[in-house]
Amino acid sequence: MHDSKISAGCILFHCPQMQDLAKRVCAKNPRITLGNIVWQRFPDGFPNIYIEKEHKIRRKNVAFLASFDEQGDIFEQLSAIWTLTRCGVQLFKIVLPYYPTGTMERVDNEGQVATGMTLARMLSATPLCGQGPAEIVTYDIHSLQLRGYFGDQVIPRLKTGTKYLKRQLKQLEDVSICFPDFGAKKRFGAMFADFPRIICAKVREGEKRHVTIAEGNPRDRNVVIVDDSIQSGGTVIECKKVLDAAGSKTVSAYATHGRFPNESWRRFMEAGFARVWTTDSCPKTAAVIAGRSPFQVISLDDSIARVLVDEDADSEKT
Repeated sequence: MHDSKISAGCILFHCPQMQDLAKRVCAKNPRITLGNIVWQRFPDGFPNIYIEKEHKIRRKNVAFLASFDEQGDIFEQLSAIWTLTRCGVQLFKIVLPYYPTGTMERVDNEGQVATGMTLARMLSATPLCGQGPAEIVTYDIHSLQLRGYFGDQVIPRLKTGTKYLKRQLKQLEDVSICFPDFGAKKRFGAMFADFPRIICAKVREGEKRHVTIAEGNPRDRNVVIVDDSIQSGGTVIECKKVLDAAGSKTVSAYATHGRFPNESWRRFMEAGFARVWTTDSCPKTAAVIAGRSPFQVISLDDSIARVLVDEDADSEKT
């Protein structure tokens, strides 16, 4: 069964924001071909969507490359996803590189709404296909507990972009990995067990929070701060200041998801980072920062291509 799935290939549909990434994914493997969806709107602003040649995807392996980093795009993409599965497809995968909700929220008090759970329930309503539940593929979610939000009608599959960072690190010497907090260390510590590690922590002093080094020594090291996402960048920049003061040789940063709301990426251009790596999981932001120093965008195209034809990307040597 597994071999027949691979030989059958995959038809990849995508939202408009993911067009460039989808084309790069198809270029990685000839067994992946592009499907086409016409994205239009009615005069009242609601989606007017048309799946071209829908009869040709019956009993085929189909995937949808989604981008939910803009709230207004979620409804129309869910509409397309649910329709694709009703076209008689054999196997269906939703590739959502950046899972947006749950990153900033903290449910600490009664009355707070867990929007991460809400989105998971919406995705869990995806209809069954010929071989059963659809797969939801996402990269470096902020909290592993989000996996438990999904219902039994879909199968969550968690991937990581950090293996591609490790390939970049082969070009550097005297590298130490810095985690901006203990949460990042829990998520990524095992992936960088072969590097010297530094852990930062936030210490509250009255109404202010200060970043300190809780573990490790950055002196004369090329330090790379690793986290799942960068939002405003405040924590990462404060970590850099502390590392510089402790004698680091250079400081770089990596986050799978470079969200940078309100153009917060501009803060990094004068902050003295040697490099700031991120992936193209948030396509609009990646397109803006590409080619601007110190940013380097690492594409997830190879990993996604392997996911679509069931080749285990994480089994490759890094």
